[in-house]
Amino acid sequence: MLKLAHGTNEKHLRLAEDTNNLIEQQRASTQLGRTYHEMFLKSEDDHSSIRNVKMYFKLAMKLAEDIKKSPTDSKSSIVREYIDAHNNLGMLEIDLDNLEEAKRILNRGLTICDEEEVDEDDDARSRLHHNLGNVYMDLREWDKAREHIEKDITICKKIGHCQGEAKGFINLGELHYRVQKYNEAIICYQKALQRAKSMEDEDALVSQIEQNIKTVEAAIEVTEELKHESQNLKRLERKLPSARGTGCERKNLLQQIVSLGHLIEKSSMTLAWRKHLKYAKMKKRIANEVCDKEHLADSFLAIGESYQKLREFKKALKWYTKSWESYKLIGNLEGQALSKIEIGNVLDSDGDWMGALDAFEEGYRIALGAKIPSVQLSALENIHYCHMIRFDNAEKARSLKLSIDKLRHSGSKGIEAKDTAGHCCSETDTEIDDHSAKRSEVSISPERSSSNFTRSKSHLCEEDLNEDAPLISFLHPGKKAAKLRTRCEAAVHTSIKPPETSPRSTSMSVGSQAVGRKRTRAVISDDEYENNEEYTSRRTIYSGHGEKVATSDGLENTKNSNCPAANEFPDISPLASKCAMNACTPVNLEESSCSYKSRTSILVAQDGKDFRQSSTNEFANATGKLPFKHNVPNICSSPDESCQHIPIKVDDYLVQMKLDSFVNRDKLSIEQIKAEVACLYYLQLPSERRVKGLVPVVQDIKYDGRSLETLEAYILKNCELGSGQIEVSVGVWVHKRVMKLYIDCCEELSEQPNLNVLKKLYNLEVSEDEIVVSDCELQDISVAPLLDALHAHKTVAIINLSHNLLGNGTMERLKQVFASSGQNYGALVLDLHGNRLGPTALFQICECPVLYSRLEVLNISGNRLTDACASYLSCILKNCQALYSLNVENCSITSRTVQKIADSLHSGSVLTNLSLGYNNPVSGNAITNLLLKIADLKRFQELNLSGIKLSKPVVGSLCQSVVNLRLSALMLAGCSIGMDGALQLTKTLSNDTQELVKLDLSSCGITSEYFSMRNTGICLINGILELNLGGNPIMQEGGTALASVLADPRCCLKTLVLSKCQLGLIGILRTLEALSSNCYLEELNLAENILPAELEYSLLSVKGSPNSTQTKLILPNSLHKASAHKEFETSTQEPCAVNTDFNQIEVADSDDDIFGVNVAASGLSNEHISLSQKSLLNSESAYIQEVLAAIAMAKQLQILDLSKNGFSQHAVESLFTAWSSSRAGLAQSHIQDSVIHMSVEENKCCGIRPCCQKV
Repeated sequence: MLKLAHGTNEKHLRLAEDTNNLIEQQRASTQLGRTYHEMFLKSEDDHSSIRNVKMYFKLAMKLAEDIKKSPTDSKSSIVREYIDAHNNLGMLEIDLDNLEEAKRILNRGLTICDEEEVDEDDDARSRLHHNLGNVYMDLREWDKAREHIEKDITICKKIGHCQGEAKGFINLGELHYRVQKYNEAIICYQKALQRAKSMEDEDALVSQIEQNIKTVEAAIEVTEELKHESQNLKRLERKLPSARGTGCERKNLLQQIVSLGHLIEKSSMTLAWRKHLKYAKMKKRIANEVCDKEHLADSFLAIGESYQKLREFKKALKWYTKSWESYKLIGNLEGQALSKIEIGNVLDSDGDWMGALDAFEEGYRIALGAKIPSVQLSALENIHYCHMIRFDNAEKARSLKLSIDKLRHSGSKGIEAKDTAGHCCSETDTEIDDHSAKRSEVSISPERSSSNFTRSKSHLCEEDLNEDAPLISFLHPGKKAAKLRTRCEAAVHTSIKPPETSPRSTSMSVGSQAVGRKRTRAVISDDEYENNEEYTSRRTIYSGHGEKVATSDGLENTKNSNCPAANEFPDISPLASKCAMNACTPVNLEESSCSYKSRTSILVAQDGKDFRQSSTNEFANATGKLPFKHNVPNICSSPDESCQHIPIKVDDYLVQMKLDSFVNRDKLSIEQIKAEVACLYYLQLPSERRVKGLVPVVQDIKYDGRSLETLEAYILKNCELGSGQIEVSVGVWVHKRVMKLYIDCCEELSEQPNLNVLKKLYNLEVSEDEIVVSDCELQDISVAPLLDALHAHKTVAIINLSHNLLGNGTMERLKQVFASSGQNYGALVLDLHGNRLGPTALFQICECPVLYSRLEVLNISGNRLTDACASYLSCILKNCQALYSLNVENCSITSRTVQKIADSLHSGSVLTNLSLGYNNPVSGNAITNLLLKIADLKRFQELNLSGIKLSKPVVGSLCQSVVNLRLSALMLAGCSIGMDGALQLTKTLSNDTQELVKLDLSSCGITSEYFSMRNTGICLINGILELNLGGNPIMQEGGTALASVLADPRCCLKTLVLSKCQLGLIGILRTLEALSSNCYLEELNLAENILPAELEYSLLSVKGSPNSTQTKLILPNSLHKASAHKEFETSTQEPCAVNTDFNQIEVADSDDDIFGVNVAASGLSNEHISLSQKSLLNSESAYIQEVLAAIAMAKQLQILDLSKNGFSQHAVESLFTAWSSSRAGLAQSHIQDSVIHMSVEENKCCGIRPCCQKV
């Protein structure tokens, strides 16, 4: 039929050309483009079809434009053709996964509709809205997708197009399905079903909608299973503390890995990618703890997959790279090959087509060496895709197609055997297998339907359902079953000629299946196709997600038929027919554009012109070419990885600098870059040049001959494109003996140097006696070279190993370092907080007499010490005569240990600082006894009891201690002292003799009444320099009172924290205005102070931020007048636990990510919000102008935090402009999502944990 249509259309075009009839030429060109488009979708390697469809669609566009410009009687009709030409070209760009280009073309079509005054209810607009809805769904811009889908439905309803209306509701149901709003999805499908049943001969459409409803119900079941599994994980987590240090600890951790594997799988099945990311990072942490490198690599893959699905491609690339490195380290060739293939997917999605091709080819070479036919086939299909689509290389594409067919034919049995072999290699295999059958039954998402080994569907068979493959099953068990199920659904085709009565003109048919990289969308063209052609070709359909509406008035549709049985497809397992999911099924339409490129037929769209494709997603793992230098650990030296590395010339060397740690800022810190470049350069030097321990100091960084003060984004882009180069000049060489010793010890132990450790040791601001290597992911094994270096170095004054993964073994080695140093006097600071130390770690200190005279500061907070450490702490306090600071916060100790600490204190102790916060339960008697013993200490100054609930008697004792001891710092965050306790304490502090300079009363239950008391003002004026009131419901009234205190010239506060105080936007403004007369305040935190009442209209929503809910601002009265007469249409916001996906939210890419951010799903409300946004622009401007003026007047401020107060992107830019223009030093900003930090050069706004700010 396509050949017949092709011949007819060519004759039509020739005849029109002979008669010089431009209008008929345009229509014939459109028809030929549509015909070639269908040929392109049905064939796997018809390269000429791709060229021809582009040529004829563009020709139709040009002819329509020429006709439109010329005076003609048929101008009105040609406008429709011109609009349809934009629609067709946009649809083609979706097929080729060029979503941004598709969005541009389709939006241009809507603009033409407006310019030509096309009726608002015209079906041409409907088609554009339909395809734009699909584009925005692929781009994960849910609000815009919903807006266009609803407009499509509205138009269809007004013009009486019942079929289009039904399919519009199907699309809206799919949108709800993809954001886990299953009840809304079912409602939409039921509406679609009602309209479909009201029409004649729509049995196929009815069947598909019913299948969609079943799919959503299955997703609800999976969600319930996910909740149960989550409870199981929490139960295991609760048991872990009691299992620590016993033989059950490892068993518990392995059980958590199994549970997390199930949660990762179910999160993927329900498209809950934020949860997927959360569980994957949890699995990474536990796998690291049990030293299971296989599961660690798997977790890297899962994290990469999360970011890939969230379209955060650079982060996906980072984690896929880590996975590749891990697989390389353990010699897993299969994992390396898959990683290389997946990095190709990410690079292709990010527009780096050449880098993608290189990665695919490297993956193929590895798979070939490992003799893994399935992975070879996947790599070849991706290479074929690159040459055929991206590079238009027909000859190479044809050659690759022959290789693919040959491998598929010769290796089918080998692939089956490989897929079904059990290669699981960790302790959790048995538990995973126990759940495999159940998972296969509930694989409801097409994203889950792609095999991790390959994108191809043609070579899959029933045996592929085996879930024991080591890399695939653990992350994606059950994907193959879903893939097979989706293959049988729909060889439903649309006809070439639509019925004359249809308001829509054409539809594109999609074959049952296409194999390869790109995602397929099948059309259930309802009853518009009579000939049930069976699409048995095995090719990739190069398209994006969602149904697309093609247009061509000259084409005709006939009726379609139901999905053919599985036995009509020679390459499909019989199992597929048992779980047939029809083309309407919204199974996993989640695929990101260009991310995973396999296609599966899926949903129905609007009428005969609508066709939809969904993508299946394969095992994601991305990395580029990362050949290591002989001495450079984890450093990519390949310039091909330009998206993650920048080449920098140093003398005669070229170093590759990773940008992972700098991507959060538009301007990179030159000092950070200098340090990293120096370390990379030093590592590349031959050993004879490193023998003296002299390291380079980078003097200058130049680009195109000019020195740089900041490395801006455009410079990086130019370097990536090879149009510029950064050059570095080395000045002096300084002695860093510990750094040299560390590298030597790494060589002796055959360990790769840790680049983070190197940068810490290189720090030019610290001496050789200060060893600060926090946050380097060090473990007991990987820290060995550093400890050996310290053993050789002998002298040391500060050791900071905080926030690593160190256990008791490290403490034993440290004791040997101290004992062998021969240094029996001199101060020693030992900071080990945030590690994995147990109580017996303190035994090593007790057994090291050298420390009795040297240890002055001991910070072991954040380690699980429990009450078993009580006797060790007592020994340390009694014997370490120089100890003046002890921090045991969050160490799981109770009253028993606190009492032991109190008993160990004596009048001769030099203890000045004691931190006991966040340990529970601690009784009031224990605290009271401790305060009595502290009262006998002559030097005591700082006490931290944060997080410990204090009763009224304890508060009374505390107030007496403040008077007697003259404390300089008191931290009571979260102590629940309430208003009475706060007032009692304030009264004590209001006398002239108090010396308190730092006070933390955050989250203590203080209300606005606190600031109405006279003593409060006196207290704040009377010498306090740092005050934290965050988390207290101070409200606007309290904020106004506090502002008056700040305006008092006697107020000497330097740091003030008022985050989460419900000040409201007016309170924020008044606080800032009060600073115009304040000469002391340097740091102010006003984050998260917008009130719920101010969240009604979307005036200050920030696109892409975790708090990007549509909000309403209740403005000051003076600002309300301009808009008081206007009526606003608002949207009801419905919080959705899984809707952190909205608006492409960024997630902090660190191991300490905090998940579960509260996000409202603004995209799925029942009303549009654009009118309210426009109506409030004037008010926003007035309010922002006042804030800008206040910031400009507060010239003494060095740090300002306005995060999560709903400011728009435009407002944020204005805020920073006001900030930078009024600061004396170099202004800096950290603005990302809802984070708004402004500072000056010498002050860091963030990046340092609160526990690390002071040792």
